[in-house]
Formats: sequence, structure tokens, C-alpha cells
Amino acid sequence: MPSPDDPPSPAPRAWQVVLEHIERDLLDDTLAPGDHLPPERDLAARLGVGRSSVREALRVLEVMGLIRTGTGSGPSSGAVIIATPRGGMSALLRLQVAAHGFPLDDVVRTRVALESAVVEDLASQGAPDTAPVRRILDAMDVAERTRDEFLTLDAQFHLGLAEASGNLVITATMAGLRSAIESYVRIGAARVADWSAMSTRLQLEHRAIVEAVEAGDPGRARDLVRAHIVGYYADARLARETSTPSERTKT
Repeated sequence: MPSPDDPPSPAPRAWQVVLEHIERDLLDDTLAPGDHLPPERDLAARLGVGRSSVREALRVLEVMGLIRTGTGSGPSSGAVIIATPRGGMSALLRLQVAAHGFPLDDVVRTRVALESAVVEDLASQGAPDTAPVRRILDAMDVAERTRDEFLTLDAQFHLGLAEASGNLVITATMAGLRSAIESYVRIGAARVADWSAMSTRLQLEHRAIVEAVEAGDPGRARDLVRAHIVGYYADARLARETSTPSERTKT
């Protein structure tokens, strides 16, 4: 049981509500492979959420290989169930729903391990496709971006790196932890007195990570992503100890 001194778990976000609804239908066989999910508009109205939240939930399900989405009209359009969550898939789907209650330090250490592996792998590939993540960074540079918009794009950037690596297990796990990561990142952002300076610094760090990946330097990419994640949580006063002394020296 949680200790009375533990901070309260952040409330599930709207897209998590959508994910929980679809999860129940998949696990109790209300939905099966070959079935179409209701249109975004219908799901949004039924669950009382925005269409962007429906799209976010569908993105997670697609990353996990449970649905396929198609554009246009006809039998191949919309979101179609292509697999039933059994075994590991079921565990990962439940991870996405439950992750917002995990201890912060555990989330940070896991994130450091996963993202370090991602950028090392990418930097070792030789000419990886970084165009999608660079487009996200360009969108984050828009001066009119609100803090909330910036953080949404930030989450997409980090997941985009995992997707670019081509490692489906890491990508699915990152998607599964996204609720926990985003929740605490937003809590930390609210504690930052000068958000403009912080967002500028984060962008410089993002671009340095991508440049190290493109330069084929796995060690530098790994060190930069560790410093980026640990540095943010320390500066936002989210955790006392999220790294070893040697890691803090590097930052």
C-alpha cells in the first residue's frame, strides 16, 4: 500500500480514459481482430473527451501493434483491430494505464536506461532517419508555443527517437511509460520560475542529442541524453537522487 507520505498520483489524462475504454473492450472480447473502432468523433462524444485525446490513445495502440489506421474511405479506412492483447501485449497495455502511479525515481531510472539504449543504437546505425524528430523540434521552436504545447511536443520527440531506432520492444515500453513521464514532467514544469530559459535550454539539449546521433557518436549521445533527463528532474526539484555520483559529475 502507498505510504501516507507519498505524493498523490496524478489523475489520468483524457487520452488514458480512452485507452482504458478500448482496453476493456479488447480484453473482454467486445472487440476482436478485424473489427473497426468507432470513428474518432463518436468515441470523443461517448467518452466526453477531445478528438486529440482519442488520436493519442490510438497512436499508443498502433505502436503496440494492436490496431492499424488507414485514411480515406472504404473497409481499410479508420482504426482496425489487428491483434488481441494477450501475454506481453496485455501487460504493456495495462502498464500504460497504470504507469502514472509508479514511484518517480523508478520512472526516471528506467527512462534513462531506455533512452540511453535508444540513442546509442541510433548513433550506431549510420545515417539514421532523424527528419521526423527534427520536424518536431522545429515545431517546438515556434515562439507562440504555450508551455503545455511545448511539453506535448517534447513527449512526441522522445517517443519519436524510440520509433526511429526501430526497436519495437523499447518503443512499446516507452509508450507504456508515457503517462508517467508526461505527468511528472508537467509537475516539474510548474515549479520552474523561468520557463522561457528552461525551454530554450531543453531545446539546445534536444538538438545536441540529435547531432550526436547523426554524427555517429554513441557515447556522446548516451551521455547527453542522461544529462538531459537527470538534469531536468534535478532542476525542477522532482527527485533528490536520480543518478550515481559519477553521472552527476558528467552533467
